[in-house]
Amino acid sequence: MPAAPLLALHGVCKRFGVVDVLTDIELELHAGQVLALLGDNGAGKSTLVKVISGVAPADKGTIEWEGRPVHIRRPHDARSLGIATVYQDLALCGNLDVVGNLFLGREIRRFGFLDEVEMERRSRHLLEGLTRGIPDLRGPVVSLSSGQRQTVAIARSLLGEPRVLLLDEPTAALGIEQTTEVLDLVDRLRDRGLGVLLISHNLGDVKALADRAAVLRLGRNNGFFDVNTASQEQIISSITGATENVPRRMAHQEAGW
Repeated sequence: MPAAPLLALHGVCKRFGVVDVLTDIELELHAGQVLALLGDNGAGKSTLVKVISGVAPADKGTIEWEGRPVHIRRPHDARSLGIATVYQDLALCGNLDVVGNLFLGREIRRFGFLDEVEMERRSRHLLEGLTRGIPDLRGPVVSLSSGQRQTVAIARSLLGEPRVLLLDEPTAALGIEQTTEVLDLVDRLRDRGLGVLLISHNLGDVKALADRAAVLRLGRNNGFFDVNTASQEQIISSITGATENVPRRMAHQEAGW
């Protein structure tokens, strides 16, 4: 019997005012899997991440964690389950160093004082397992490259030892070399057994890294794909809605229009 998915969504809906942003969303994410979440702008991808992370709770539907229903009403609920999120803006403090950013809000204290030595030791140990090029731990984050800042943001999310990681456009605005570093990092996280939900507009990254892809269109599911077997054209057609017009075109051709 196959193991239950780490995270599953059934019939999830989200409305803002009179606008239905998400309608009857179905989604499954398994351990050791990278699931790409695709869709055009306004498809509902970021809203779905906010639902899963507890920032914008679902109005209807069921969320399951390892096969049992759970309620995610606030970010604390998601973190308690083992869900971590890295948003596109990274939310790093540029004037703080790497150690300060990693432990911001969860500083280690000893005898009432910050234990800088222990925090630096843990920071180095964490980053050694994530990246080949460890940045200067005591240099300000603003001096790091975009790829290094992305690594720091992901490392911070891993301090709580999550089992599911939500990544919102992690390679946006990165160069080729920096993108490769981030993709290698995500690949290593999958090897550790994490389930990774990856929002991306870059189909090259998706084909190179993801196991499966789920497409949203206008706030609804519009296709699930095995990335290893599905063609890029199939996925693009699902994203753009080109397949919606196929039956209509065929009917017109048969009618001689």
